[in-house]
Amino acid sequence: MLREKLKPFVEKYNQINKELSSPEITQDIKRMTKLSREARQLEPIVNKAKEYENLLNNLEEAKIMLDDPEMADLAKEEIKEIEEKLPKMEEEIKLLLLPKDPNDEKNIFLEIRAGTGGDEAALFVADLTKAYLRYADSKGWKVEIVSESKNDLGGYKEIILLVKGEGAYSRLKYEGGTHRVQRIPITESQGRIHTSAVTVAVMPEVDDVDIEIDPKDLKIEVMRAGGAGGQHVNKTESAVRITHIPTGIVVSMQDERSQQRNKEKAMQILKARVYEKYERERLEKIGKERKAQVGSGDRSERIRTYNYPQNRITDHRIGLTLYKLEEIMNEGKFDEIIEPLIAHYQAEALKEAGLND
Repeated sequence: MLREKLKPFVEKYNQINKELSSPEITQDIKRMTKLSREARQLEPIVNKAKEYENLLNNLEEAKIMLDDPEMADLAKEEIKEIEEKLPKMEEEIKLLLLPKDPNDEKNIFLEIRAGTGGDEAALFVADLTKAYLRYADSKGWKVEIVSESKNDLGGYKEIILLVKGEGAYSRLKYEGGTHRVQRIPITESQGRIHTSAVTVAVMPEVDDVDIEIDPKDLKIEVMRAGGAGGQHVNKTESAVRITHIPTGIVVSMQDERSQQRNKEKAMQILKARVYEKYERERLEKIGKERKAQVGSGDRSERIRTYNYPQNRITDHRIGLTLYKLEEIMNEGKFDEIIEPLIAHYQAEALKEAGLND
């Protein structure tokens, strides 16, 4: 069964490489970039398919050798060795056969916003941001603050991070949703536990190969920057607001002193938001289940609770509870939650694809 399922992937890979080797492809850079990306995504499964085919061929040859009295013992040993390897390889292949998320290897925009809870929610945005920065550091990723809006207590009403690194989206896509925190705020004199919430959106960084935006669909406005900034504020029209007319998505940027730089940053975020919206609509149209859209950045779903008095962190999607909240936050050990999430969604996907036998 697996042999047959692997054939289309190998054929597709060979077809792509044939097209990439044709002289005409150099005339179409976008097409070449798209095909090269597809080939890279197919490489692991094609390599594993070759390895699996060799193993099966060796098994067949060893079974033929059983009829030779002089080679029978050696054949039995080889058969045993191959049959021990096959189950592990078949499990690896099943995972590789699952539909690939085309965004998995991309950099991401991580947007964290204060929800219910006022100043306490803004302070938790800051705490969650620090925890994500520690996690990114442990992965060797680079993080750039694209935009931030602080409150008077050192929290953030909103912060947007650009996280650059291999597999950033594949790991952090599970963070999209509402994060609830229960703790005693620093502003609480009676020692009462308050509940507040922040929302997280995870969007892949996209380029013109992923999405093209017609300049005619954009309304670009420039204005004087407001807020903190000392003497520079309101002296020049450096702030930029871009509206994507077909979707109504609006992005404002005033963090940079240069109007051009603000425009570039705003366009980066706008492309990511428009792409995410269209991608979510596409998935809904082809009837994907919500559970398969874990990376859609849906902020309406409460995904996790952080209970500080109990040192407890609970992920509601898989019913996972760990009593090591402070350790996870202080050391950025999100893999302790992300790994079980990945295992859960892989199991669900295998079941849906009929590959879990």
